[in-house]
Amino acid sequence: MSPLTEAPPFGVVLTGGASRRMGRTKALVEIDGVPMAAMVAASLRAAGCVRVVAVGGDPGELAALDLPVLPDDHPGEGPLTGLATAMRVFEMHGLADLLVVACDLPFVGPADLGRLVQAAREHPDVDVAVARTGHREPACAVWRPSSRSAVGVAFDAGERAVHRVLDSLVVVEVPVSAAALRNINTPDDVDRYP
Repeated sequence: MSPLTEAPPFGVVLTGGASRRMGRTKALVEIDGVPMAAMVAASLRAAGCVRVVAVGGDPGELAALDLPVLPDDHPGEGPLTGLATAMRVFEMHGLADLLVVACDLPFVGPADLGRLVQAAREHPDVDVAVARTGHREPACAVWRPSSRSAVGVAFDAGERAVHRVLDSLVVVEVPVSAAALRNINTPDDVDRYP
């Protein structure tokens, strides 16, 4: 294997977005007393990420997460800007993969994320190892350095949908249970937990 596939990934929790349906900052919504973004960060650490950061949102408001918070380069432009921001920040680390998970996927566990990392290691020629249930979940994926150019070009061209960027990349899909990728978007979603 090349050194690219041996390096542990950096962890990124996407914490931007207006949270209009939730009515408050989703990253700080608690499940069993723990903010969703903190749950995601803990899973990223347990999956072997060498560093975990939050990308997007108000750093002052998110200070309670005890994570470094990187402001989006283009706030309000959707999750693709969070991904592009993380790629820009971690570009100095050259060959490091980014394991990216949205804060509203609090039930994804270390074993699920470990399978994504393993798939990226086993398929060194892919650009992205993406979680899949009935559909791809690009907000739960290992993004390789080889994907950075396509993400930047797509964003600069006006694209804001992360799933459309996948169409221009070499992707391996990793089956993950629907329960692990249950999305928490509204107060009703929280009330329906577990």
